[in-house]
Amino acid sequence: MTPALSPHESGFVGRLTPFVTTLLFVLVSVVPLQIPGFAAVTPSFALMAVFHWTCYRPDLMPLSLVFLLGLLLDLLNGTPYVGISALLLLMMRTAVLTQRRHFVNRDFPVLWLGFLVIAAGNFALSWLIISLMHMAVLGVRPFVFQAVLTVACFPVERTYVGAQDRAIDDAAYIDQAIDEAPRRNPNLSDAALEVLCEGRQLETAYLSE
Repeated sequence: MTPALSPHESGFVGRLTPFVTTLLFVLVSVVPLQIPGFAAVTPSFALMAVFHWTCYRPDLMPLSLVFLLGLLLDLLNGTPYVGISALLLLMMRTAVLTQRRHFVNRDFPVLWLGFLVIAAGNFALSWLIISLMHMAVLGVRPFVFQAVLTVACFPVERTYVGAQDRAIDDAAYIDQAIDEAPRRNPNLSDAALEVLCEGRQLETAYLSE
């Protein structure tokens, strides 16, 4: 099984996980699906990854990293609208942070519904910005299709990324609770605290098997 480590335990490699996984999803996002009439349309896996990490580990998905990954996505896509992905991802991250409490520790359908709303807003803004740049009203069909495709593929992202980071997030909260226990309850005995620490060590050993 994959070990569940807090950021302090996983160190530098663990803190690279959001960057590496999002980078991989950026690379996957530039591979178009061979669908007649939609040759240039592909699910926005980068949007899924940034949404996911912003919900669970926003401290490991800072604005600077989101901007760089968005810029890289535009450069790899060869789009003439360089910078638009970075802008949209930054706006999405800000929106998710304001509603993060509604997504954390929720059942998957709730998270999926939240992503649907975020994705719809993202692609609507993309259509609006590009239309303004062309000074014309562009067709919405490709944008709507990409949004539907992205939302439909969201469970795929959760399958590959979701399980490990939730375990990391839970372990981090447990470690934080143990660290703060003596301060919150000065009457807590050393023996009780030792039992908690030993239980945490046993859990980590079990998950590492």
